[in-house]
Amino acid sequence: MNEHGMLLEWQDAIRPYISENDKVVLRQLNEFLKKERSMYNVFPPADKVYNALNLCPPSKVKVLIMGQDPYHERGQAMGLSFSVPKGVKIPPSLRNIYKEIQDEYGIDYPRSGDLTNLANQGVLLLNAVLTVREGEANSHKNKGWEILTSAVVKSLRDSKKPMVYMLWGSDAGRLVENDSSNPQLVLRTTHPSPLSANRGFLGCGHFRQCNEYLEKNNLEPIDWRNLK
Repeated sequence: MNEHGMLLEWQDAIRPYISENDKVVLRQLNEFLKKERSMYNVFPPADKVYNALNLCPPSKVKVLIMGQDPYHERGQAMGLSFSVPKGVKIPPSLRNIYKEIQDEYGIDYPRSGDLTNLANQGVLLLNAVLTVREGEANSHKNKGWEILTSAVVKSLRDSKKPMVYMLWGSDAGRLVENDSSNPQLVLRTTHPSPLSANRGFLGCGHFRQCNEYLEKNNLEPIDWRNLK
């Protein structure tokens, strides 16, 4: 389950959701990753694979933004969904995320695509699959990562603590079931990619809705403006 160390707090949180059969698949995933890294460039670097979980332990999660898999071009993936390191060109999906935040809050367009500041505020920027082979999107899909990330989502869902799920696109949407007895806020719309952003994402109002919910539940809102 660990390439280069997942936070102990997360290991404890997801343990009840990992079956014995799941453990076998996760061991196979580790062997697969060792082989992949010996033959190809794999992103993000091994020490960044659990970046989202390690920057945002379960006790601090207020918002979950779910991505698909890491960026597959060199220098982009940093272990946070939709985020790229400072100095790297902002990818199209993140440009649309920024456009929506701009429209909701009237901010200047951010100069950096690094979303670490959001992670530090309690936004879990998690991909469904945590690694990818260079140049091949979805190349590590269905290798076992989904077991782990589904366990993360289930642990948060079962906690029933006040938090917000921002689920963009059908893949992310399938990870969280509708449950009227659960007080957590689930926001759904299309993916922010250029192919689908105009079919629901742009104009969704998710960032303001998120903060209204957090404030209503006596939690510090996310400073979406502070992205530079």
